Amino acid sequence: MIDLTGKVAVITGGGKGIGESVSQILSKQGAVVHILEIDKESGNRVAEDINAQSRKAFFHYCDLTKHDAVGIIFQEIFKVSGHIDILVNNAGIAHIGNVEATSPEDMDRLYNVNIKSVYSCLHFGVPLMKKSGGGAIVNMASVASLVGLADRFAYSMTKGAIYSLTFSIAKDYINDNIRCNAVGPGRVHTPFVDNYISQNYPGQEAETFEKLSKTQPIGRMGKPTEIANLIAYLCSDEAAFITGSYYSIDGGFLTLNT
Repeated sequence: MIDLTGKVAVITGGGKGIGESVSQILSKQGAVVHILEIDKESGNRVAEDINAQSRKAFFHYCDLTKHDAVGIIFQEIFKVSGHIDILVNNAGIAHIGNVEATSPEDMDRLYNVNIKSVYSCLHFGVPLMKKSGGGAIVNMASVASLVGLADRFAYSMTKGAIYSLTFSIAKDYINDNIRCNAVGPGRVHTPFVDNYISQNYPGQEAETFEKLSKTQPIGRMGKPTEIANLIAYLCSDEAAFITGSYYSIDGGFLTLNT
């Protein structure tokens, strides 16, 4: 049912993990995808793969912590496309540690990537969406937006901010035909998870993976495509009545862990 033909979509962090799946699935539904990614190799790889399948994608190297650089890229996309219809604020980094183990440098890094970059994309993207006649924004929150997770002090802080700013954008621009929602994944099986396990639990990879999988009541980690499918729906006209909402996609983590 989902048809994004003719839509222009901007996806941050669209070259890896969940972002890669978002890029692929939105393009499959007909959107012209613009991938903003700091990793040149992965960004180019995903864009080339999409184009090789007779779909359309563009890679833009972007350090999302550089406010003015973000603005230049958004203006370039708008100039070429004539409109921006979809913005998926997916890019983010993780951090492990409680408040004592979190340095000022850690806090600045998490803020710059996970919060300020979203602000920059919204700051430049929203006016262009207004010129386009409206659009759909999806922000990547987390179960950490709503519940306490051990040793995730700085990360949880940033995801709490994403949760709340989603409602502000939805409220402020509802009359401009701009919808804004957030999704809150639980643990999703991406290369980041595999790297984390191998670095922190050498020799215990299989049992650690099983333990982490079972923190979701459904008994497994999510798949990047499952998150991306929800995002695609929220970006589509089929979701035209949905704004200012947060969607848990966590295998029952928030509601079934008792």
